[in-house]
Amino acid sequence: MFFSELPALPAKPDAIKGLQQQKQQIDQQRQSIKKERDRLTNLQKVVKEQLNGLQQNLKATNSQIQNSQLQLKQATEYLQQLEAKLATAEVSYYEQQAATIARLRFLQRSPTNQGWAVLLQSQNVGDFISRRRSLKLIFQADQKILVKLAAQAKQINKQRTEVEQQKNQIALIQQQLLAQQANTQAQAGLQKELMQRLNSDRLALEAAQTQLEKDSQAIAALIQQKIAAAAAKTNSRKNFIQGTGIFAYPSNAPTSSPFGWRIHPILGYRRFHAGLDFAASYGSTIRAADSGTVIFAGWYGGYGRAVIINHGNGITTLYGHCSELYVTEGQSVQRGQAIAAVGSTGLSTGPHLHFEVRKHGTPVDPMAYL
Repeated sequence: MFFSELPALPAKPDAIKGLQQQKQQIDQQRQSIKKERDRLTNLQKVVKEQLNGLQQNLKATNSQIQNSQLQLKQATEYLQQLEAKLATAEVSYYEQQAATIARLRFLQRSPTNQGWAVLLQSQNVGDFISRRRSLKLIFQADQKILVKLAAQAKQINKQRTEVEQQKNQIALIQQQLLAQQANTQAQAGLQKELMQRLNSDRLALEAAQTQLEKDSQAIAALIQQKIAAAAAKTNSRKNFIQGTGIFAYPSNAPTSSPFGWRIHPILGYRRFHAGLDFAASYGSTIRAADSGTVIFAGWYGGYGRAVIINHGNGITTLYGHCSELYVTEGQSVQRGQAIAAVGSTGLSTGPHLHFEVRKHGTPVDPMAYL
């Protein structure tokens, strides 16, 4: 017996609704999984970029550290050579000085007529002339020795100053090296030692002043170079913030040293001071005097950690001897914004802010702008 094909039974409405809900839930789960996968992918990408950035920074820092270590090694070796030459020169100087003094003392203790006695013992006129000539040569030789000793003393003082300059240079390299390694405790100890030398040793202070003057002259070229490099970028005009031209005080502390020529309180002769010093406490805030763009933020020789801001129209400001920097090169800053903390890095006899205003790279009196 054959049966005809039975028609399919219609699905119940509840079953259809249930299947639709399950499908909707599955679709939602798929969307959630996709979103989570995309989020993890993006996060992985960001982490990878951050890791690459950290690796590049680490590589650059290691390169800087290696360069500083090489500079330190070369500077130390040069210092050893200078000290060896100085020791040799001092030994030679003191030996000749002792011999000359002994001979002069002998002549002073001798009877006043001894020279004549030597001449009167001559057997004939020729012998008399010969003895007289010998005595004259002895006195001339002593005079030449005294002149030579004076020149040697001058040269030794010059060598001592050169040794102090090299010591200061090594101290700067060590400070920079420790700053790169973020070893603040050792850096603070080194700064304290350097400050003690600069406060107690006239030669060390004189060498530091000479180094700061050289760095001040070199800053002018650096400013022109940085401004030219920024102007060469196509988007520099769009990103540049023009200053107001009216400067706020960069620190709340009173000023301690004015701009211009002055009699140095310790060295006792005229030196040019390219900026204005504020007697601020360690760690106190340094503010941008006006709006502008940071063209330098880092270590610069005797200035230690420093910030230079370009305010436009050829006007720049410099903030030196900082303990910390809050800004980076290329960053835009507003008038009164915190940019650094007061310190004593570089060649400094104590915590303070060294503030400069420069027009086309040349230092001008900051008080004319404040």
